[in-house]
Amino acid sequence: MVSKTRRLFAAAVTAIAALALMPAGQAVAANIVSNPGFETGSTSGWNCTGATVVSSPVRSGTRALAGTPAGQDFAQCTQQIAVQPNTAYRLTAWVNGSYVYLGASGPGLPDRNTWSPSTGWNQLGLDFTTAASTTSVTIYIHGWYGQPTYYADDVSLDGPGGTPTIPAAPTGLNGSAASPTSINLSWNGPSNATSFRVYRNNTLIASPTASSYSDTGLTAQTTYSYQVSAVNSVGESPRTTAVSVTTPPTGGNPGGPLPKHVLTGYWQNFYNGARALRLADVPTTYDIIAVSFVDAVAGRPGGVSFTLDSGLSAQLGGYTDAQFRQDIKTVQTRGQKVIISVGGQNGTVTVNDSTSANNFANDIKGLINTYGFNGVDIDLENGINAGPMATALRSIHAGGGTIITMAPQTIDMQNTGAGYFQLALNIKDILTIVNMQYYNSGTMLGCDQGVHGQGTVNFLTALACIQLQNGLRPDQVGLGLPASPSGAGGGYQSPGNVNNALNCLARGTNCGSFKPATTWPGIRGAMTWSINWDAANGYQFANTVAPHLDTLP
Repeated sequence: MVSKTRRLFAAAVTAIAALALMPAGQAVAANIVSNPGFETGSTSGWNCTGATVVSSPVRSGTRALAGTPAGQDFAQCTQQIAVQPNTAYRLTAWVNGSYVYLGASGPGLPDRNTWSPSTGWNQLGLDFTTAASTTSVTIYIHGWYGQPTYYADDVSLDGPGGTPTIPAAPTGLNGSAASPTSINLSWNGPSNATSFRVYRNNTLIASPTASSYSDTGLTAQTTYSYQVSAVNSVGESPRTTAVSVTTPPTGGNPGGPLPKHVLTGYWQNFYNGARALRLADVPTTYDIIAVSFVDAVAGRPGGVSFTLDSGLSAQLGGYTDAQFRQDIKTVQTRGQKVIISVGGQNGTVTVNDSTSANNFANDIKGLINTYGFNGVDIDLENGINAGPMATALRSIHAGGGTIITMAPQTIDMQNTGAGYFQLALNIKDILTIVNMQYYNSGTMLGCDQGVHGQGTVNFLTALACIQLQNGLRPDQVGLGLPASPSGAGGGYQSPGNVNNALNCLARGTNCGSFKPATTWPGIRGAMTWSINWDAANGYQFANTVAPHLDTLP
């Protein structure tokens, strides 16, 4: 039998040998990620875009991260962590979704990442050793373009922590007036900041965790000075250089004037397989965003209301009415207009008499006042009564709805006796654009008395000239097309064809077999159903048509 003393001595020798075999600078296992499982119920400790915290699905605990890539944003969350030089670390995270990336980078540490190509909870992991110059690393998680929402949980960076430092001052502070009583601020924050402090006229007014803030309750035609600092557990950074912003007078023009040639797109307030988007995700290639659609109010002829769709909100991992309203201000600050659309394929709103016209006008004006819409779009596909609707639209225009657009079907604009055509001519003095739907219609008669099939340049030019030759100004005529084959039952054609038709109408070039006898350089532009289908198709419509509109006379 071995004595107790000999057993203790052997154990000590074994431990010393194990230490001798451990590489210099080996990290001691200890998770140094802040809020690693998002159990705080927020993204505190992280700097995120397009991501939020959800209660399902989770890998452990009660919370997880959900990120929804949209447009050019792939819903990234980052966290800067103080580390020790010349030390080995292991980064892991559990992820659920297609093309979810986990990575790390830092001074002296080239970017390292790994990714998961499949859905279902999987653990990603990578090992790295810091360089002599590495005192902090930035870890990140993100999805990929065109992919659905991903989830992440239980993020871990195993190794010894370094000494945290006070963050640097934020950069790129920008301020713009969103309305006579509100100003939007945005900035770029250092990744080791956990929150920010916003100062108005040298007085602290807010401590947001995001790198943006909307200051409300202000006075019209007043100049305000802003500074922002970054904060973490160590302290507060210096403030940014002050930025001054002046609020406009009451009754201004959110988004500014419209360009000579515009691209209009419909934003879907529902989910049907096209990519779900927050309103602020809509790229600036779209000049007018038509929010589709209002709801008919039962028992109130002509009455309408608007509610943010719960199914859409679920697809976005949570999207509130307050966020939607703020997004309207955000896109208007970028120079875009937002209008509320009435109708659609399943729309049941009817305006047939003075009572329904009054109800319709009052309800639309109420939505404009509540949400800040710039106007209204009429997309009714079950017939229209030109007289009462014209009365309603004039009331809406006088009440602040300065943009009036329409999206009739092709059959509705074949001749001036049709209700839609009558309506357009009746309100020509306040009408912005008629974006006729050049799809879902089969063959139609053109202004040349020829029969043209949808999906061709001839179809666009020969039907547009009916409107141009019968009373509408060129700046009131737009070409409405589906953004992808999924956007309509028929009539899709390439964005290149749309550009050719615009050239034919504006310049007399790139025409099909039909060439109009005159040109209309002021042709207003194009419309697409929908922005969401365009996003699902890599924004091929907007990225092709919008730059071309800028080249038109």
